[in-house]
Amino acid sequence: MLKKVILCPNPYRDTELKVAKAAKAILDEAHCPNVVCIPFRGNEEPEGYGLEIHPLQQELRGADMLISFGGDGTILHLSKTAAHRDIPVLGINLGSLGFMAELEQTELHKLRALCDGKYEIESRMMLDVCVRRDNRVIYSGLALNEALIARGNVSRVIRLHIFTESGKLVDIAGDGVVVASPTGSTAYSLSAGGPVVEPTARNFVVSPICAHSVHATSYVLSSEHTITVQTEATGYKPVVLSVDGGKAFSLRHGDAVEVTRSRYDTKLVRLENRSFCEVLQRKMLGSLEG
Repeated sequence: MLKKVILCPNPYRDTELKVAKAAKAILDEAHCPNVVCIPFRGNEEPEGYGLEIHPLQQELRGADMLISFGGDGTILHLSKTAAHRDIPVLGINLGSLGFMAELEQTELHKLRALCDGKYEIESRMMLDVCVRRDNRVIYSGLALNEALIARGNVSRVIRLHIFTESGKLVDIAGDGVVVASPTGSTAYSLSAGGPVVEPTARNFVVSPICAHSVHATSYVLSSEHTITVQTEATGYKPVVLSVDGGKAFSLRHGDAVEVTRSRYDTKLVRLENRSFCEVLQRKMLGSLEG
């Protein structure tokens, strides 16, 4: 029996919180305790929507589940908070593809199954990302999708050296590289020509971006490795790191970005017994038809 469900609508996707309001009505009718929290800081409390908005950090205590209303970006935003507290997330897609979302907004009636305990939890591997400079860690972050190391706002080729603890993997010249989790294999990594990996797998996907080589390829590696991406020691072209599409962190020449498997997992709620292949075909086919 769920003791508290937090509804987290993205106000930029859920106009006037209409979808969250409809979902709350269904959960209220099923006697499932719930509160509404806006997941993005700095937003003023909505007025006239007929919902009482609670502080997210306060309501996380004692929460059994988060329901995200938005696109995959909203789930990515919530994934760090949820993972640190071991709270599963159910995604309701208000975006475009929504690979991580479980329901479309036309399927809200299926939320009644939550109150009967008719759902499963799927664990997704996450990435710990850090930057080392002069043997000191100067940046650290947690990612569900990927770490992107790419050229800055100057349109010039950058050179990167990629290692594991076993030795050099490859040197690349181009626009950069994506180090993705299996979940992130259908995001930026796929656009860079990387393979699609089953999201519950435990692997790294290393995909060069617009590499200046006919031999450039993606690599699928065990999550037991540490992936190190090092900028040129004598380089002068701007290079940045972005974790899950977040704010760019400027790298200096000789900086090393290290990616390892995190001890945290993102847990996604599944109400439907659908295979990944079925979801992939439905989402990709839908995007092509749209």
